[in-house]
Amino acid sequence: MKILVTGGTGYIGSHTCVQLIEKGWQPVIIDSLVNSKISVLDRIQQITGTRPTFIEGDVRNADLLQKVLTEHAIEAVIHFAGLKSVGESVNLPLKYYDNNVHGSVVLIQAMKQCHVKTLVFSSSATVYGDASEPPWNEQVPTAPTNPYGQSKLMVDQIMADVSISDAAWSMTSLRYFNPVGAHPSGLMGEDPQGVPNNLMPFLAQVAVGRREALQVFGNDYPTPDGTGVRDYIHVTDLASGHVAALGYAHGRSGHFIFNLGSGQGISVLQMHHAFSAACGRALPFVLSPRRPGDIAAYWADPEHAQRTFNWEAKKSIDDMCQDTWRWQSQNPNGYP
Repeated sequence: MKILVTGGTGYIGSHTCVQLIEKGWQPVIIDSLVNSKISVLDRIQQITGTRPTFIEGDVRNADLLQKVLTEHAIEAVIHFAGLKSVGESVNLPLKYYDNNVHGSVVLIQAMKQCHVKTLVFSSSATVYGDASEPPWNEQVPTAPTNPYGQSKLMVDQIMADVSISDAAWSMTSLRYFNPVGAHPSGLMGEDPQGVPNNLMPFLAQVAVGRREALQVFGNDYPTPDGTGVRDYIHVTDLASGHVAALGYAHGRSGHFIFNLGSGQGISVLQMHHAFSAACGRALPFVLSPRRPGDIAAYWADPEHAQRTFNWEAKKSIDDMCQDTWRWQSQNPNGYP
């Protein structure tokens, strides 16, 4: 199967491309390289022995999309391309709606023109907001608290509406929790541009000397150690979830929603302790006040994915930290 992977040189997209190739499928990548680097293709080739076809471009370019879908005889699309900073989305909402929502509409329109009607979408657990006690299943009410989460929910709704309008469509929304980790080879990992927004890459940059200390935002939450609790999922588990979901959904009509998470909560200090063990030294941290909008705890109920296409997260917190440290220590400044 030939699969168009939008945003395929990004963190999750690149790991998914590796697993698509290992399954015998052919990813065709389109990426604007706004938040990723072309050298990722070299690493995919090193790991798999295959260099995926790459087209530099934006998903809002309808003519380019139709050309790629047609010329490469694409059968399905995995859609990662989009912006993902919660804080930036609050400051620049129009940018997020243009990229994430408008970009997805252009993609779906191009797919319709080219009679490609299988889409797996990179959605997010941010669509659930903070109104419910964990664990969160797919029936938890949606209530996003920022434009990023709202943009993901809007695309989920568009996919649902399109699938109702035409039974030939297979639409799947995968709602991620907190992707972390790296390929076990150390060749591929997370390479955020600028100051990391997320815990794990920040810890990795402290460990490698690029940052002085981890800021822990709040230690007075109603959690076992007072710090925020999240569901962290290893990026290779997340990638396998995409491959399994695509295998299940291709040829099935409708709109499917699945949570992809580990199903367990890990606190900031637990992750700090595990990463300190992985890199062999106690990493410095400072306590800071809570950030506005942060919630105490959430984690997934991933049972629906397990029941439906026999997927579950297998990697432990130690795997997450050891693989991240291997990547960061071998690539202290990220991709070349």
